[in-house]
Amino acid sequence: MENWSVEQVCNWLKQRNLGELVPKFREEEVSGAALLALNDRMVQQLVKKIGHQAVLMDLIRKYQQQKSGLDSLTYRSESAFQKFPEVISGKNLKSFFARYKMLQWTSSYSLPDFPYDVKCILAEKKCPDHSMRIRIIEFLQADMTKYLEGSLYPNSQQYNIVVNALLQAYPFLDEDGNGFLLWKRALKDRFKYVRRPIEDDEQVLRNKCKFGHRRGQSRKSSFAENKLDDVQVQVEEEPAYLKGSTMDLHIKWLKQEYMKTQRNWKEVDNRMSVTIEIRRKMISNKAPLKDILILFPFLRCPYQLFREFQLLTHMDIYKKTVWILEIYSENILSLYVVRNNPINIMLQENLKQHTEEEVLKYMKMTAACLLLPDVFGDDSSLFAAVNEEVKAVTPVLEVKNPFNVNSCEFALYIEREELAQLDDCTMALAALVAAFHVFNIPCPKRIHRTLNFLQSLVFEVRNPASLP
Repeated sequence: MENWSVEQVCNWLKQRNLGELVPKFREEEVSGAALLALNDRMVQQLVKKIGHQAVLMDLIRKYQQQKSGLDSLTYRSESAFQKFPEVISGKNLKSFFARYKMLQWTSSYSLPDFPYDVKCILAEKKCPDHSMRIRIIEFLQADMTKYLEGSLYPNSQQYNIVVNALLQAYPFLDEDGNGFLLWKRALKDRFKYVRRPIEDDEQVLRNKCKFGHRRGQSRKSSFAENKLDDVQVQVEEEPAYLKGSTMDLHIKWLKQEYMKTQRNWKEVDNRMSVTIEIRRKMISNKAPLKDILILFPFLRCPYQLFREFQLLTHMDIYKKTVWILEIYSENILSLYVVRNNPINIMLQENLKQHTEEEVLKYMKMTAACLLLPDVFGDDSSLFAAVNEEVKAVTPVLEVKNPFNVNSCEFALYIEREELAQLDDCTMALAALVAAFHVFNIPCPKRIHRTLNFLQSLVFEVRNPASLP
């Protein structure tokens, strides 16, 4: 690296997902020797984003410690081969190293060393204000980017690991039991914000594929943009009785905040609570769902959908769903009625390819979730469309690649239009149950037994429904 030209340095930056830095490095004529001589101060002047600063400094340090790093890597690789005694050759060599790298990341992650002012707030066990939350999220994002070697596309499992680490270290951040989803949403928003300047770059699309995201996901972003356009275009279509009122000011603020990349979720919670009465009135009067979502676009966010459910029922639908799947998954999968089901066959094939306990548990919970309608003899097309087009008008899940940890996709559809993208089967099932209740949608007879089973467990009725 010491003898690299400026162009070689630029190519190296592109390979490390730091292509955004290339123009500045060319302008400053940073050669290999100059790159290795950079100190923290110089990096701050060259690189604007804190996430990119952390990644660049980490890459330089790694190069400077290359010899010891290589020795260490050799030792770890040998240990890995002993740990996974399966046959490693040809086809599965690449997937083995990818899986081992994920295990390493999971087992080695620890929270970053927060700045002094953040440490003081956390030490006092005070709930941070909005600006302090942003500071915490910025440092978590920068730290994750370092762990991911420059990638700006963490998967759901990696978000979960980081947020769990934060809440385990500082339990008081788990406000009202909803802290996990709130912090995860904020962290995902931060990554979206950092990615935004280079969103349309072909290199970014290639990187997304490289890190386990399918090109088809670009369809989702364009859909989301169309929805935002809908919000903008139809702003004037608010009911006359709202105009000029305090309620109107809340609704306008919520619309404007929804358009932002980094949102003030605390204030969103407050204003959604204040405006719940008008939403319930619209829903009870059978207002079109499209009109409700124009006024309250945050109902498209899973966290707000769950919170709305909690405001109405005083039940945490997400935690209840986690409990249901953890308790009933093994029982569901052992039933004779699902033994030859295509979902179960697909599950068994995928289980053979993995050994990690968390991945196996995730796959089994996903399969149990998707098999529920078949267990009760209901119409599964009214519950989830797996690798096919959604046809139902009532709330239904769209599921793609359910057992691929890196490229699975879950979405909630109502009236054949996507309402929300979801992280995993647990969130998807919770969103499906919540949607029927929040939007007061009658349950179709052909899916009644499945939803009755779930609702009886969520609402803790005295004699809950049981598996057949």
